[in-house]
Amino acid sequence: MVWIPALVEVGFGIAALAPFLIHRLSVGKWKKRGLEYPLASDKLPPVTVLLPVWNESLILKKKLENLVAQNMRFSLLVIDSASTDSTVSLLKSWLKEHSDKFEEATVLEMKERLGKTEAVRQAIVSLEEQDYQGLICMTDADAMLPPNAISRLQGWFADPSIGAVGARALRHQSLASERSHRSMFELLREGESAYDSTPFLEGSCMMWRQRGFSSEQLNVYSNADDAQIATGIRLNGLRSIHDSEIYFEDIAPTSPEGQRRQKVRRGQGLQRLLVSHRKLWFDRRLGTFAKILRREAHFHLLAPIFFTGAGFAAILRWTIIGLAGMPNGTLAVLHGSLTLIELSCLTAWILNRQGIHVPLLSTIGTLFSGMEHLLVAHWHSLRGHSLHMWEQHSDTRMALSESKLD
Repeated sequence: MVWIPALVEVGFGIAALAPFLIHRLSVGKWKKRGLEYPLASDKLPPVTVLLPVWNESLILKKKLENLVAQNMRFSLLVIDSASTDSTVSLLKSWLKEHSDKFEEATVLEMKERLGKTEAVRQAIVSLEEQDYQGLICMTDADAMLPPNAISRLQGWFADPSIGAVGARALRHQSLASERSHRSMFELLREGESAYDSTPFLEGSCMMWRQRGFSSEQLNVYSNADDAQIATGIRLNGLRSIHDSEIYFEDIAPTSPEGQRRQKVRRGQGLQRLLVSHRKLWFDRRLGTFAKILRREAHFHLLAPIFFTGAGFAAILRWTIIGLAGMPNGTLAVLHGSLTLIELSCLTAWILNRQGIHVPLLSTIGTLFSGMEHLLVAHWHSLRGHSLHMWEQHSDTRMALSESKLD
């Protein structure tokens, strides 16, 4: 009887892990191709910075001053999601005093809070109504940009095949688990970008061609609006890439629980995006991008279920052994081997949850913690609980207002 749950556990484990290993080897090879930054051009499209805000009075002035410090001029479009604090009054007062800092500054006020994705949609609609043909640079209020960030991203669009570009995150006060998670996914984005396109970019600092994406493509009842835009850009025929040479700085939630909540929310958005494009996973017309979508769908949708199946099979095996006693011979060797693997994985997962970095175990812990977050996201979706509207991480705003980031 021990054979059956043992084989089921091994089967689920291989089904969950093999695609990760294949993709990791692939992106390592793809990354070697690199991405060549285009030659300088005098005919780059103009830029409008899109800044969605909601109750950001604590850090709004710092963000505006950070934008003014950019080494180029651009237009500013702020959309407020019905803030209940002094965000709008502070914004209008600051813009009145600094009316010459931007090419143009526009403030859109929503009558009620409907989530960030709806706010982004309404902002894009306003640009579509003006027949705007330039570039949109979306950035979050809590993301601080280096002076060359916007000009660096703009430079990519000298290449007519580029539709969207995203920056990397430089996250302060993050736990070891967050740093490991971030480095893993940035590696994937670099490799996918060099090979074709990455479906996921960081909305805290990303830029895209207005003509490359339509507001109608956004699912406003889901978050991950940045990934929706990046994927939509590629489906519309342009490339979506990650630029590891430029970054934005922000502050991570200071507690493990805060970081888990952030990842579960993000995970649900990515899961919904991938499910909505399920018919494209094997679409030959997309070429290599279909392969990337297919693999990302496995990571975000199937792998968490396979890991859970392996866990239940392990519990069943231990239950049988508890009732029937320890096996002998080959079964004993198999049971002992699986026990060592289980203990290693369990230890790595617990250490990762506590934010403790241990060489060799950190990657395993990051993987298992990621599966935990995605499984919780699955559970929320099964219960019909959408996470596209969420409360701010107030600790990060407070820490940013007191930091020297600018």
